[in-house]
Amino acid sequence: MVLASPYPDVEIPNLSVPEFVLASGRERPDAPALIDGLKGDTITHGQLAAYVDRVAANLHARGLRKGDVVAVFCPNTPWYPVVFHGIAAAGCVMSPINSLYTPDEIAFQLKDSGAKILITISMFMDRAVAAVEKTPVDEIVVLDGMEGHADLFDLLGADAPSVQIDVDPANDLVTLPYSSGTTGLPKGVMLTHRNLVANVAQTRTLIDLQPEERIIAVLPFFHIYGLTVLMNQGLQWGGTVVTLPRFDLEDFLRTIQDHKITRAFVAPPILVALAKHPLVDQYDLSSLTSILSGAAPLDESLAQAVEQRLRKGSADGVTVAQGYGMTELSPVSHTTPDAGHEPPGAEGQVVPKGSVGYAIPNTECRLVDPATGEDAADGERGELWIRGPQVMKGYLNNEEATRSTVDAEGWLHTGDVAVVDELGRYTVVDRVKELIKYKGYQVAPAELEAVLLGHPEIADAAVIGVPEKETGEELPKAFVVRAPGSELTEQAVMDYMAEKVAPHKKIRSVEFIETVPKSAAGKILRKDLKARS
Repeated sequence: MVLASPYPDVEIPNLSVPEFVLASGRERPDAPALIDGLKGDTITHGQLAAYVDRVAANLHARGLRKGDVVAVFCPNTPWYPVVFHGIAAAGCVMSPINSLYTPDEIAFQLKDSGAKILITISMFMDRAVAAVEKTPVDEIVVLDGMEGHADLFDLLGADAPSVQIDVDPANDLVTLPYSSGTTGLPKGVMLTHRNLVANVAQTRTLIDLQPEERIIAVLPFFHIYGLTVLMNQGLQWGGTVVTLPRFDLEDFLRTIQDHKITRAFVAPPILVALAKHPLVDQYDLSSLTSILSGAAPLDESLAQAVEQRLRKGSADGVTVAQGYGMTELSPVSHTTPDAGHEPPGAEGQVVPKGSVGYAIPNTECRLVDPATGEDAADGERGELWIRGPQVMKGYLNNEEATRSTVDAEGWLHTGDVAVVDELGRYTVVDRVKELIKYKGYQVAPAELEAVLLGHPEIADAAVIGVPEKETGEELPKAFVVRAPGSELTEQAVMDYMAEKVAPHKKIRSVEFIETVPKSAAGKILRKDLKARS
């Protein structure tokens, strides 16, 4: 059975992402659009539009044309949105690279995406250069400057003539983030201008927007959650996005206090700190009205603990809630509305803390029994399928993976199991897919297994996620079959992996086994491994 959103459909403007996102700011050109949370440097909405024009012009002058891919390997700064929208305004495609990636991982994304230019910072140049040695690009731009390379001032040069690119929002890509999807190795997720415009427009109905919204952007812009929800949504509101390059609790708290942050979009590990760390009591967080969690399931008791703790310093308190999405959904499909913005028929109804809320406008859902392929009965759990304008165009150069994720009728099979109540509020209760979720990041077992098998003393390997006892966080665990004659140790395996993958992908424990259990078709039987963990 098709379950429509309880909200009426909204109009999706037929605009490019820069045209749509920067429009609100043009009405308030002198208002701050972006602030560096540590340094205080500010870019107004008027300056942002002017800088975007310059970046587009200078990229075009450097020979880039519509459809060319520009990889961006940077932490959050006020210049990240300038670069993103400049790339988009040039008709090019921005492929964001995880700041934690190793040279091998960066090289893979550069090659797979076909990136022509890599934009980075001097602090990341050791990894960038090592990656480009494996996968050459036409140019490396170092935003904060390095001898022999173009920098931010070159991208903002006044001489290049402005460009006007004819963009087809429904078909032209604007960004190419990499995701493991529901299983397997990282794949380029093809997101169009319409995908991102739609997702911001869809969520606006559920938000109680105030004229002076201030959003803290500590979640990385290289993650689709940060890119759409913090950066583009905040700017499209005409609000102020306050950036932090990484999560440091003291910097986070001080920024909320000093910049009077009204909204925080976070992942559960940050809420753990807000609930338990003694440092929280030293700061005035009373400006906060809303904390929305995403990227990983939020424990109900944790959400309540944060609300109760922060209520002490605020007259009205802060609401802690959660939403749901994935890279392939641009990313939002469900979220919890602000008070007074419930759908028709549910006015005044409080969404339970364990729920991810309602399907946003223009979004259809199905709950399907994974075993039978039939729609689940009322009140029964089923795999969540989603259809709407936020669904990706597909995976880059991977039709097989696209077909296995988005069916012929346009339903995206999320791999997550959910239930829905009579008011249309969804709760995610399990996962069909094999992905490990560690601190909000996707960790693909197949990717780690491929790296493990590159070790000469490992004959076979399998990886699963196992819950950490205190936090419930999933930790990657490797089951390893030693090569004949090997005396490989657990520590040696973990050290090997730590050199090869980003920190969030590191193997946290190792168990040596005689054989990896597999089906007749050769598929690893992860349920058998989970049963023995």
